[in-house]
Amino acid sequence: MKKSSYLLFTFLMATSVILYSCGEKPTEDNSEMNEMMEETPEVEERPSPLRTISGEVSGKKINMQYGAPSTKDRKVWGDLVPYNEVWRTGANEATWVEFDTDVTLEGKPVSAGKYSLFTIPRSSGNWTVILNSDWDLEHGHYQYKEENDVIRVESTPEWVDEHQEQLTVAVESPGIVVRWEKLRLPITVN
Repeated sequence: MKKSSYLLFTFLMATSVILYSCGEKPTEDNSEMNEMMEETPEVEERPSPLRTISGEVSGKKINMQYGAPSTKDRKVWGDLVPYNEVWRTGANEATWVEFDTDVTLEGKPVSAGKYSLFTIPRSSGNWTVILNSDWDLEHGHYQYKEENDVIRVESTPEWVDEHQEQLTVAVESPGIVVRWEKLRLPITVN
């Protein structure tokens, strides 16, 4: 955008110089030229909107940010999101969670701070929930490094009849709840 604005400005300045040298003076109030030179802010259309949420559970304040993809008639579990592989628990950037005080996650202690949240979905049984110290990852699981894991715990997924088109992550009892397609994944925070 900056390059095209610069080129347009250069063109308009050259045109003004040529017109002036030919004896024609550009008008001071050339609204068309002014319109063309104004930068129009780009509106970012994300297929998976970025959501920021906060809430409180068991007296603990929790802030989160995640990308919210939609199913769009796709099979999510075991296809779009493969089983047995680290998933960023959202889309685009890594999902992050911030605790204002020390908490326990599924019974294991976690210090106050900001962490990326990953999960490892399974076709059956419990899912692995991971908090990682690298919370600001632009490309989610592509930059994930296991050596930076702070904690790994297990959570039991629940399969429901109601279809959830767009992924949601909520701060509600029992802590953090992930919903997408027919999944409800509660992660206990105390």
